[in-house]
Amino acid sequence: MMSPTGPEPLPLLRIAALTKRFGGFTALDNVSVDIRPGERFGLIGPNGSGKTTLINCISGAFRTEPGTVVFRGEDVTRLPPHMRTRRGIARSFQIPRPFKSMTVAENLMVALDFATVTDDFIPAAQRRDTMMSILTRMGLASKADVSATKLSQVELRKMELARAMATRPKLLISDEAMAGLSSSEVDEVLDLLMSLAGQDITVIMIEHIMQAVMRFSDRVMCLDAGRIIAIGTPAEVMANQRVQEAYLGT
Repeated sequence: MMSPTGPEPLPLLRIAALTKRFGGFTALDNVSVDIRPGERFGLIGPNGSGKTTLINCISGAFRTEPGTVVFRGEDVTRLPPHMRTRRGIARSFQIPRPFKSMTVAENLMVALDFATVTDDFIPAAQRRDTMMSILTRMGLASKADVSATKLSQVELRKMELARAMATRPKLLISDEAMAGLSSSEVDEVLDLLMSLAGQDITVIMIEHIMQAVMRFSDRVMCLDAGRIIAIGTPAEVMANQRVQEAYLGT
């Protein structure tokens, strides 16, 4: 398809006919969507709608059956999670799981090492500079040598995002990074995600805080019972009757 300014860019991520079953239960049912480079994409839906299953299929934690996941033009459907990470797919987790015996800096260095392919050689000083640059961006530079057990909830969420950023992603999946935070802390994390999205990183945000999703997203997709029931601008999705019935209970 041609736009007035030239050909449409290829999607960064293409999910085609994705289906996932657990025994007799269908968690995802023929889900297809393209996500554009640089897009801020919101994913919403009631509990049990298939959001986590979808991101597990994108990141490689689950195998699809059937369906395909194409990232930057490459079919990654059969790649294990660590290979997808090295292709540029990173995710943060709703419940931070830091290495409790390590400092914040050491936690980040583990992520940097994980993302480095075997043939790469990065001098220790350069790795330290990279690590500090990420912590500075996340507002955690002053906590570099602090034990991860000493961090507040919002600091733990920031460190979780920092560990994802250490893998140098092109696609960042943020899984409820704001759950349980105060309004001011939600604003802090939202500002961080907005700044990351402005740095050539595509972000998929899974979040129950609707105001945050609406502020953040270029497009929003709503799942219910493993199926897409709406996709469009935040205003379009929120005005959709099926979304209101399934997600908002009205």
